[in-house]
Amino acid sequence: MFDTLLDIFLDAFVDCAKLVPFIFAVYLLIEYLEHHSSNKLGNALKKMGPFGPVGASVLGAVPQCGFSVMASNLFSGRLITVGTLIAVYISTSDEAIPILISEPKLISKLWLLILIKVLTGIFAGLIVDFIVRLLHKENKEEPFKELCSHCDCEHHSVLHSAIHHTVQITLFIFIVNLLLGGFMEFAGEKTVSKVLMTDSFFQPFIAAIIGFIPNCAASVVLTQLYVSEVLSFGSLVAGLCTGAGVGLLVLFRTNKHLKQNFAIVGILYVFAVTAGIITRALT
Repeated sequence: MFDTLLDIFLDAFVDCAKLVPFIFAVYLLIEYLEHHSSNKLGNALKKMGPFGPVGASVLGAVPQCGFSVMASNLFSGRLITVGTLIAVYISTSDEAIPILISEPKLISKLWLLILIKVLTGIFAGLIVDFIVRLLHKENKEEPFKELCSHCDCEHHSVLHSAIHHTVQITLFIFIVNLLLGGFMEFAGEKTVSKVLMTDSFFQPFIAAIIGFIPNCAASVVLTQLYVSEVLSFGSLVAGLCTGAGVGLLVLFRTNKHLKQNFAIVGILYVFAVTAGIITRALT
């Protein structure tokens, strides 16, 4: 039992350690922009235009674990649009890539998976931003205001403020990862397999819910189940499209508009399930 708990602790610690450079880098950027009062640059980042989701979706496909975290912080700082954020979440690449690479017979599926996630991210991001503009719901909030409303950042140096935010977020992520790691360890892959209802029409719906678990274990389990032919390729797409890592976790921690956060979760789920069902029908 002690060895198992130690492994859970070490996994959570390593996962957090991988994210620290990304978290620190984005807060350093945000604090620099705020402290140096670069309203022009802030507005330029905020108004990336209709093609923001395109670039964001392509960048999100790069195999790394921190881009969704960076996007969440930038959105909370009102520097990118909600469509750009969703594009990043959907296209974000994760542990599925090395697992599929290790299976030579599935290399073609890997490229197809990345392509579907990127195209879904672009489509979803553009649609969401278009609807937001159509409804005149653009966020008029001043950049950085929500992100730094309670931390007194303006009275400290850029480095001090960036470290302060980084430590807060990292500790929060570590605690959640610790709890989720324990759950995944003791629940087991067999339990998840049963929940997914092999060959059921509802499998993409369930897989997309599991994908929301903000821990690398979720994407690992989904991919392993696909390799083991328990999960369909369409369901894998659905699960990995909602699998934004700890990006959503950071969003709920940094963005105080809960209704907005839950709306983003709902939109993400709808596009993920839709992509999974269409993929399942065509492959």
